[in-house]
Amino acid sequence: MAQAASCPSCGAAVVFKSAASIFAVCEYCQSTLVRHDQALEDIGKMAALAEDRSPLQLGAEGQWEGVHFALIGRIQLKYSQGLWNEWHLLFDDMRTGWLSEAGGEYVVSFLHPVQEPLPAFAGLEAGQRLTIAGRPWTVTDIEDAECVAGQGELPFKVGPGYKAPVVDLRGGEHFATLDYSEEPPLLFVGAPVDFKSLKMTGLREGMPIPEVTIEAQAFRCPSCGSPLSARSKDILAVGCAACGAVVDTGDRNYQLLSKALGPKDEKYIPHLPLGSQGVLDGKPAEVIGFLVKQTKIDGIEYDWREYLLAAENGTYRWLTEYNGHWNVVDVLSRHPSHRGDATPVTYERQTYLHFSTTPSAEVIQVAGEFTWRVKRGETTRGVDYVAPPLMLSLESTSNELSWSRGTYVEPEVVRSAFKLPAPLPDPVGVYANQPNPWEATHRKTCRTFWGLAVAALLAQLWFASAAGEQQLLRQELDFSPQNAEQTQTTAPFEIKGKPRKIVVKNHANLDNNWVGLNLTLVDKNTGAAWPAVRELSYYAGRDEDGSWSEGSQDDEVVFAGIPPGTYYLAVDPDLAPEKPVPVHDTLAVETGGPGWSNFVLVLIFLVLFPLFSRLRRGAFEASRWAESDHAPAGSGDSDD
Repeated sequence: MAQAASCPSCGAAVVFKSAASIFAVCEYCQSTLVRHDQALEDIGKMAALAEDRSPLQLGAEGQWEGVHFALIGRIQLKYSQGLWNEWHLLFDDMRTGWLSEAGGEYVVSFLHPVQEPLPAFAGLEAGQRLTIAGRPWTVTDIEDAECVAGQGELPFKVGPGYKAPVVDLRGGEHFATLDYSEEPPLLFVGAPVDFKSLKMTGLREGMPIPEVTIEAQAFRCPSCGSPLSARSKDILAVGCAACGAVVDTGDRNYQLLSKALGPKDEKYIPHLPLGSQGVLDGKPAEVIGFLVKQTKIDGIEYDWREYLLAAENGTYRWLTEYNGHWNVVDVLSRHPSHRGDATPVTYERQTYLHFSTTPSAEVIQVAGEFTWRVKRGETTRGVDYVAPPLMLSLESTSNELSWSRGTYVEPEVVRSAFKLPAPLPDPVGVYANQPNPWEATHRKTCRTFWGLAVAALLAQLWFASAAGEQQLLRQELDFSPQNAEQTQTTAPFEIKGKPRKIVVKNHANLDNNWVGLNLTLVDKNTGAAWPAVRELSYYAGRDEDGSWSEGSQDDEVVFAGIPPGTYYLAVDPDLAPEKPVPVHDTLAVETGGPGWSNFVLVLIFLVLFPLFSRLRRGAFEASRWAESDHAPAGSGDSDD
């Protein structure tokens, strides 16, 4: 039940909605109040909150897992790279929790009691694996933060300069924070959430992509005097597009984070001008920052461009470009399970293969606005995993680890999104997660091949059924040494209809013997003749290895394209002189079924198309992986 008391400083009503709240800031006079039963103690004025792009405010309401909550308090903290907010939540079931808001990412968490001793803050490092409360975790961020200001109801006393060393942990879809501001440390466990899923109401107005307002800072570059600005106080670094210096906007004297580019430093011109606005993936975006990173591998320098986009609801996205290849990149709230650089990574039921590991990527140029204190010379380690058109990237420093997912987009998509007047440069080579243009073609070609192959098979079977084999003649012939010089003729037989294939079959009762048959197919009416010479031999016996045989007592010969008419066969035998014994032969004449040669030729022709598309697809993949850490030996660039 809510409890009300009067502010000792101004007399305004101060309402404690949660029984767990012991600390409040009077919204009228900003007095810092501590509750003692029914009395309030005024311990001084709370510092002003730094202006930021948060769409949230006290009194805003939402839902989480079907339970309504309200925002009743806020702690604003700063760390080396910027600001973040911790919003105190009161649920309708009287639970309290926290909504963390940092760089457009949101996490709902709750205090989790833990009996085991927690690791010391000084002994932790990014990427370290821990087991806490029976669950495996990976250290993803280590920050020695401090409080900027508090607002509303809070369960503990805070104030400017209040130290808050914190360590963020990730474990699958779960998120945890170790809070070392108290002894023993506190464990908060929760999960990242999509902002829209919270169904928030009562938000600040005009926050999707704020314009430069009266809160913006306008100043001159300390290095070259060019005019600069930062749209809001959550912009902590601004790179001068004129000279390349990077200014710390969180410092009242605008100290340099990194000096201007030297005369020998290459200056990169962004393909997307700062301030460009557009709609990307159906979401509004504005280019507010541009940086160039570079790495050196085997003595060769590789550089790429990254564009920071201000998006809706205080969020940020990235566009990256390398050799004309573009990716839309979003930082992941839920981290994939990671067991080593070279091990495939599974995320949202999609398997990503390791592509490359970059030991050190250095920032070499900065322009525009950034929400952390970026500077030239800072380095990160990167690991990329691909499942075209997607890419997972792991970036880490000594105290931070983050995952992002990129989606490959064509240059024309980027140009259209930001309404650029001129086309962007054409892509060069094959990029890590570039979709294989032959993939869809190969699938379509294979489907077409199988459809046509089945159709050809059905047609072949139909012809075989319609024009089945028919016996035209069967006759017994006897050959003996006494009449071996005589030519025997068969009874006449008739071929009807169209020209046909004629098959002549012979079966001779050979036993360790051979016989030669000189066959002539003769048209009885025209005398046209088609000769064929055949030889049958069959030998069999037994030796120490067992029974053996070679040759055959059967033979057949094909006469193709024989026109209709009445025919007979003339048979002139050759008997083995070394074994002059009678030979009995059974001769049969049949019409042959449709040949399979045409069907085979059709299949050979059809298979050329999927074979070609497969080879092209494979060549594209070979080009892709030739640029990876897994390139086949000899696939690298030549020294010539």
